[in-house]
Amino acid sequence: MSTTAVAPLTIQDAELLIGTARRAAEDAGVTVSVTVLDAGGNLLAFRRDDRAVLISGETSTRKAYTALQLNAPTADLVDAVQPGGLFHTLPTALDRPLLFIAGGLPVHRDGRLIGAIGVGGGAPEQDHGFATAAVQVLA
Repeated sequence: MSTTAVAPLTIQDAELLIGTARRAAEDAGVTVSVTVLDAGGNLLAFRRDDRAVLISGETSTRKAYTALQLNAPTADLVDAVQPGGLFHTLPTALDRPLLFIAGGLPVHRDGRLIGAIGVGGGAPEQDHGFATAAVQVLA
């Protein structure tokens, strides 16, 4: 069996993700916090504007963590945690509780999961848009 190495998410990638999400938010008149995690769930980069609500930092981190753990956009998981949904009984006794609100996206390179981004501070749909704009710059 042959495996191909995939470049990991770098600090330069993380800075590009954060800068892009931040600019998209600023263009919309929204102040956000942005978290980027590496493939192991370690904090690679974080930015919180002093004008952002304090909880937005924890929110962005939990969104990124959820997207990474489940390898899916958090916006796609909202229905899965409702009664009768796929993850309704998913335990949250992990290192960090999962957060099923739009704004978290996994980051892939060559089809492999290399990290995640979480954006918090705007409306969930806005946060999702800001994270999407950021991930698209790495595509």
